[in-house]
Amino acid sequence: MQLKHIVLGTALATMAGLPAVTVAQAADTIYIPLFSYRTGPFAGSGIPIANGMADYLNMLNERDGGIGGVKLEVAECETSYDTKKGVECYESIKGKNPVVTNPYSTGITLQLIPKAAVDKVPVLSFSYGLSASADGNTFPWIFNPPSTYWDGASVFVKYAAQVEGGLDKLKGKKLGLLYLDAPYGKEPIPLLEALAKDFGFELKLYPVPAAEMQNQSSLWLNIRRDRPDWIYLQGFGSMNPTAVSEAAKTGFPIGRLVGNWWAGSDDDARPAGAGGKGYLSLDFNQVGQNFPIIQDIIKHVVEKKKSQVTSVDKVGENFYNRGVLNSVYIAEGIRNAQRLSGKKLINGEDMRRGLESLNITEARLKELGMEGFAAPVKVTCADHNGHHSVYVAEWDGAKWTKKSDWIEPMKDKVIPLSDAAAKEYATSNAGWPKRTEACDK
Repeated sequence: MQLKHIVLGTALATMAGLPAVTVAQAADTIYIPLFSYRTGPFAGSGIPIANGMADYLNMLNERDGGIGGVKLEVAECETSYDTKKGVECYESIKGKNPVVTNPYSTGITLQLIPKAAVDKVPVLSFSYGLSASADGNTFPWIFNPPSTYWDGASVFVKYAAQVEGGLDKLKGKKLGLLYLDAPYGKEPIPLLEALAKDFGFELKLYPVPAAEMQNQSSLWLNIRRDRPDWIYLQGFGSMNPTAVSEAAKTGFPIGRLVGNWWAGSDDDARPAGAGGKGYLSLDFNQVGQNFPIIQDIIKHVVEKKKSQVTSVDKVGENFYNRGVLNSVYIAEGIRNAQRLSGKKLINGEDMRRGLESLNITEARLKELGMEGFAAPVKVTCADHNGHHSVYVAEWDGAKWTKKSDWIEPMKDKVIPLSDAAAKEYATSNAGWPKRTEACDK
């Protein structure tokens, strides 16, 4: 386990292997741990996410002196996307007054959910983790905006129906789920099973063990035999480019392979070459550098050599911008917490209130230099997700482009299932506490 503390003015360790500079936590900073995975089989996805998250927060230090006059201490802990290492990271930082944890793994998130209320440290699982944790009444310390995996799966079904000519046209069709055989990959299954019953399509499941992520040939022979009409890809890391390449090689219609938002990095599509052109992925942030927020990061962090990006061209790629958006939620939560508590140096309990009051409007996005970068997001006391719309992106052979309008999830299907799952979670975990935290107006 490698822990890196990054403070304003401290040179970052580079990905080439230079030792990280570690310093004691300053008493007058806001401590933000970032769980990252720059190593291991998922590093291709983890590196740009970690870079975007760290660069935005450190840009606030460089440009603004932090938030509300308080500098941010950004601590990066390497998990290699391993649940055990992630829990070790958490145990190593929980006594340092972290205001939030960012597990960046569904497996790690599931382990931290029971700890959050005890340790008074909110968990921000940014559109990953337990879909049912959207229920703020059952999970007052867990936040997963802007959309759950069940939202994403419902948008996939809705998009497939649009192309087919209506939801009624899905009857008799085969829809496949190609997924990492891990908690993350399995998350959409309950929702897809429910929708299969509702709309009459056949759901085919194609699990990929972590050890076989880059060896999917036999699985794609099964797909070729089954001839599904659509495939939803709930993959991660090296599994995704392998799936896109195999789809192209076996002749599966690439425009009917739709990845979830974690199967849409540039390096998920790029390795397939010409065969990847037309691959689709769900998304909730825009790509590119043509936003004031990204230009400020380049000016204040990247050009000052205080970023771990290997090339400025990597700034603005899909997962880099995804990491930026994640950190915007963190920063806005801190601002809310300072306002609500009347304190500049907040703690986890204050941050929980700040995240529960998250309301990033179109006007606020413009103020942040993010006009058109993402959709507004609103979190409430009862709803810690918001079930916001996403869009379908298409790989044009060189970059991601916006193919569809924003598509709202099937809330009438998702929310009742989510509420029922939240109640089941609380019932099956003996002694699960009832909410006692007050709601801010």
